[in-house]
Amino acid sequence: MMTDIYENLTLCINEIRKKTDMIPETAIVLGSGLNQYSTYIQNACIINYGELSNFPVSTNKMHHGRFIFGYVDKKPVVAMDGRIHYYEGYSIEQVVMPIRLMKMLGAETLILSNAAGGINETFQVGDFMIITDQISSLVPSPLIGPNMDALGCRFPDMSHIYDSQLIWAIKNCAENLGIDMKEGIYLQTSGPNYESPAEIRFYRSIGADAVGMSTACEAVAAVHCGFKVCGISCITNKAAGISNTPLSDEEVAVVAGKSSENFCRLMDSVIRQI
Repeated sequence: MMTDIYENLTLCINEIRKKTDMIPETAIVLGSGLNQYSTYIQNACIINYGELSNFPVSTNKMHHGRFIFGYVDKKPVVAMDGRIHYYEGYSIEQVVMPIRLMKMLGAETLILSNAAGGINETFQVGDFMIITDQISSLVPSPLIGPNMDALGCRFPDMSHIYDSQLIWAIKNCAENLGIDMKEGIYLQTSGPNYESPAEIRFYRSIGADAVGMSTACEAVAAVHCGFKVCGISCITNKAAGISNTPLSDEEVAVVAGKSSENFCRLMDSVIRQI
C-alpha cells in the first residue's frame, strides 16, 4: 500500500510539473474559513486536486480543494486551499498525501492552520493559538504500515513537532501587528461529529487547550518527511459543555471569516520573516 502511495505521489508530481516548474520554499495549509489568504498569493498557478491521478478531493463545502502555487513577497509558496479530512472517508494515508506531495516538490517549511474549539476556558471566540504541541492518539498514525524510506525513517522522533524558531517568529510577527496570540496544545479527533461535554472534560484533563478534526496527523507526516512545522488555530467556538450554544459549522465559518483579516496579516508577515 505504501509503495502504491509513493508511486502515485511521483505520478502527481509529474502531472504538476507539466503546469508549473516552481519549487516552493514554504507550504501552507489553509483551514476552515481561512482561505481568504489564497488571494494574497501572486502570479498564482491553480491546480485542483481532481486534476491529479488518484488524488483525494475535498468534500467539505468550506474547502475548495486545490493547490495554489505562487509568490508572497517574491518568496515561492504552495498553499492547500482546503485540506483532506479523515472523516470524509479517506484512509489516513490519503489524508496526508498533500503534505508529502508538497515536501517532494521541494518545500522545507510547513505552516498549518485550522479552525478549532476552545477547551482552555481562558480562550475567547476569535482568539488565535500558536500550537506548541499536540495529541494525535485518537486518530491512526499516518506512518502505520511499511515505511517509505525515501521520505523518512521508520521511527521518527516527535519530541519537537512544532519548531521553536518558527513559534518565535509567529510570536514576534503577532506582537508587531498588535495581534494577541495564545499558546497551547491541540488535540485531533476523527470527527465529523462534535465532541461531547464528557469528552471535552477528558481532553482537558490530559492537557488539551483546543480541539479539531485535522492537523495533528498532517504534522506527524510532515515531521517524518523532514518539514519544519508550525501551526496556528483560530478559536471559532467554545468546546461542548463550556458554552450553552449548540455547535455548528455555520458558526465556525462566521467566526473564521471575521478573523480572516488578522489571519491574513499574520500569515503575510510570518512568510516574509521565515
